[in-house]
Amino acid sequence: MQFKKIALLVAILSGLSACSTSTNVTKLPQQSETATTINQTDDSAASLFAKAKSKSGITKIQLLYVARDAAIEEKNWLMLEQISLAMGSKASVDHVQNKLYVAYARKELKQYESALAILHTLEGRLNTPEHQAWYEYLLGSIYASQQLPKKALVEFFKAADIAQQNNLNVAGLDDEIWRALQQLSSYALERFDSGSVLQRGWVTLAKYQQIYLGSSIELDQAMNNWRRRFANHPAAALLPKDLQGAVALEPYDVRKLAVLIPQSGASERLGTALKNGFLAATDSSTIEEVFFIDEMSSEQDILAQLAKANADFVIGPLLKSNVEKLVDNPDFSLYPTLFLNARERITPRTNEQYFFALNPEHEVEQAMKHFLAKAYKKPMLLAPASASGKRLIEHFVEGWKHYSETAPEIGYYTNSEDMAEVITDLLEVDASKARTNVIKNLFRKEVKSETRSRRDIDVVYILGDAMETRLLKPYLDVNVSTFANKIPLYASSRSYSKQIDVTDKGDLEGLYFTEQPWMLPGAIDRNAIRETYQALWPEQADLEQRLFAMAYDATNLISELRQLAWLSGKSFEGLTGQLSIRDNADIVRSLSWAQYRNKQIRLVSLDEQPPLPLFMQKEEAQSTSLIR
Repeated sequence: MQFKKIALLVAILSGLSACSTSTNVTKLPQQSETATTINQTDDSAASLFAKAKSKSGITKIQLLYVARDAAIEEKNWLMLEQISLAMGSKASVDHVQNKLYVAYARKELKQYESALAILHTLEGRLNTPEHQAWYEYLLGSIYASQQLPKKALVEFFKAADIAQQNNLNVAGLDDEIWRALQQLSSYALERFDSGSVLQRGWVTLAKYQQIYLGSSIELDQAMNNWRRRFANHPAAALLPKDLQGAVALEPYDVRKLAVLIPQSGASERLGTALKNGFLAATDSSTIEEVFFIDEMSSEQDILAQLAKANADFVIGPLLKSNVEKLVDNPDFSLYPTLFLNARERITPRTNEQYFFALNPEHEVEQAMKHFLAKAYKKPMLLAPASASGKRLIEHFVEGWKHYSETAPEIGYYTNSEDMAEVITDLLEVDASKARTNVIKNLFRKEVKSETRSRRDIDVVYILGDAMETRLLKPYLDVNVSTFANKIPLYASSRSYSKQIDVTDKGDLEGLYFTEQPWMLPGAIDRNAIRETYQALWPEQADLEQRLFAMAYDATNLISELRQLAWLSGKSFEGLTGQLSIRDNADIVRSLSWAQYRNKQIRLVSLDEQPPLPLFMQKEEAQSTSLIR
């Protein structure tokens, strides 16, 4: 029993246990009736909690404390919540500490809104360093759960400073700090390289990892310098566990590359475009041999060709059906692979399988973040009534509802004929005309009037192709009331066509759109590649040009994959966009923004600051109103 009590005292929230009042007895009398009873029964959190409910007085409280520690040790967060709520009714309990336990349990249960609400009730009541440190830690953890590492680190560093100054242990804090730092870019790390010695030590460590990742000798030397400069820093405990793993992240050394692309059938032209990109990229690389394999071949034939080639790495296949066919093959999984399609519901067999697609969902996410950063309240989304159009609209709406209670206005069109009808209906222009006609009929004479459109729509996002966008924009221009502010218009890369744009920019003045840098004039600094491409394939369609860039990037990504997967804050500047890896496997693109201005395409920089989720906005507003 004594061993059990010691184990419980060093559980995850041991720091919190130290901040209890004198009645928080964490050590039971060895000869008490309670101790004897627990020895004879199951000592799980559930059993201890059930036992506590049958007791009273000090014995009940003692059992609840032990049960709470057991729940933490078991990571039984639902039980921790139940026990902590039961303890909340006891007068002798430290109620601030107990509420922190409840918030901790709900955070672990992913009930972030409830956890944050509890933390805000504790503002002004954090009377001990232990309370303050755990409050900041839990607040930072909630920010981290919402992919807001910068906000999380502000709170984590507050918690770390309090803990160091008061010789406290906040279990899990060091790991949380390290995870958040690894999500920052080198630029963001520079902005955090200030404050206390503790904070500078963490940030310097993260910078060293980014700079020297994959270079064993240099990273090892940097770590030794860091140890001398920041002696006794808490991050030193991470060095054997985490950074030594980083030392082993040598880039893939690929001499023989196998490429699986369609070389027969209906998709052969796509394979040809990809092949051109691979050849262009390998022309200046250390890859000695490239083996092109038709992905339309049988599994057995593909595996036989891979074995014969003795390939170091595989890129492809491209088609979803072929990806699904090969990803589950145990023999194929022996090769590190970059699939040229999205993962979606596929589970990789190994951590050496990556997925790269020209995924339009990434553009939708970019646009949504920009709209939120600009504080637009009511977007209007226009898309073709096709499966892909509906999928992208649903993706936008699903993301938007996490940040706003106002649903976007949605319009689907089936052809060019009904575009005008969809727009006038959404903008309620017909209703305005009807009101004017009523007035004319009442007075039976000509009435001077101006058609008015609804005022609440403050941004329009077009998900149509190049021809559809050129038809939609004039309809939008003529149907917005002259009394209303001009509504900014945005579009995805589907709206842009290099071929059409050469002869017909149409009436696209002011339109913003996302596009991969390869397609935009002046967006990349590799002019020699573009000049060679134009000389060899001057008439290639937009799709072929995008696939060329995809293949070029896929080849150059090989040496970066391990590092990108390890550090979510690291990125690679490619022809298809700024590339990073999400969830250790998925290549994510951040595209360039451009605008039609004075019949020219201008590159623009638009704010994409990640917004606060809706539940955080509400809590922040409530806190502000209470302060006032």
